[in-house]
Amino acid sequence: MPVSGMELRELECFLVLSEELHFGRTGERLRLSQSRVSQLLRALESRIGARLVDRTSRRVCLTPLGEDFRTTLRPAYATLHAAFDATRSAARGIEGTLTIGFQGTADDRIMRAIDTFHTRHPGCVTSLTEIPLCDPFGALRAGTVDIAVALLPAAEPDLVIGPVFAAQPQTLALSVRHPLAARSALTAEDLASVPLISIGGPAPAYWRRAQAPTATPGGRPIPPGPSVGTLQEGLTLAATGRGAMLLCRPTADYHGRRDLTFLPVSGLPGSVLGLLHRGAHETARIRAFGTAVADVLT
Repeated sequence: MPVSGMELRELECFLVLSEELHFGRTGERLRLSQSRVSQLLRALESRIGARLVDRTSRRVCLTPLGEDFRTTLRPAYATLHAAFDATRSAARGIEGTLTIGFQGTADDRIMRAIDTFHTRHPGCVTSLTEIPLCDPFGALRAGTVDIAVALLPAAEPDLVIGPVFAAQPQTLALSVRHPLAARSALTAEDLASVPLISIGGPAPAYWRRAQAPTATPGGRPIPPGPSVGTLQEGLTLAATGRGAMLLCRPTADYHGRRDLTFLPVSGLPGSVLGLLHRGAHETARIRAFGTAVADVLT
């Protein structure tokens, strides 16, 4: 798409670099060498007549002009892709492969949405892959999944939240030997009496706090337990009495085991899943799957 000689690949390269702020990772995402990334950036800057990116031996950052250009370019680029995908889909129908990432458990709501999507678009194949519990947004940014069913919140400027699943009650997984295991239910204030297993890894701090709060609604501190990267690690530590882990009810039901008890916890916000995708990479397949999910939820 020439715009005063400009190539679409140059714009795509700039947008990815503005997200990664790293030439190596940008090359990996675009399947280009670092030298080719540098070449595309230089060509774009030459056409514009000014630097868009400052690079030193230690870091890469956008210039003020680069920041303004990214803000202006991102929605225009997304609109261009959406127009192309919509026209192609109208011409031949939605087909190809849609890779769906999920955290924890692909429960019946997700499977019903997939069945609905397949019924409407038999030419499209879906592929399911589990997203690491400790990295809810990484697979989207790396391009290994097209769309993700992930725990909210998701205050990420480059990601778009689509349909949101109904909130599910919170459940506490803890060892059957723990004194609280004799109870039939707990309140949020009871969390002050047991170390709470948290999620480590690259997940943002605000997201980790939402999954493992540090204080009760009444202001009592919740003692920190060990940090884990996967659900199975957390369940194993809970079973050995190292702490307790908050889970949504469907996940607790799916992962029932004899050395754990799962007690409902009142007084906490419910656990919410949302459908996420990269704002600059929306496709007709993603939109169609979002419609299927929204129809299943209503």
